[in-house]
Amino acid sequence: MEDWPTKDQLIGSGLDEDELLLGLYEGIPLTERYGYDMVLPDKITLFQKAIESICSTDKDVLREIRDTITHEVAHHFGYDDPSLDSLGI
Repeated sequence: MEDWPTKDQLIGSGLDEDELLLGLYEGIPLTERYGYDMVLPDKITLFQKAIESICSTDKDVLREIRDTITHEVAHHFGYDDPSLDSLGI
């Protein structure tokens, strides 16, 4: 958990200025791993203040955390954002 993404994380996200980054998967997806050694471990970061800013209740926060983790874990398995959108994730 971090409060907000860094500028570097935002630049790499491809989001517009009016969009919030709620979570971020940093790593090499399973579908792209060849000769996988001597690299940092994969990492998923949730951005607490961003999530809280779009939620009005504790229940909303919990649902958004679940949905964001699901989305980021899917990136680990090689799904890109258009694929996740088509799956409703």
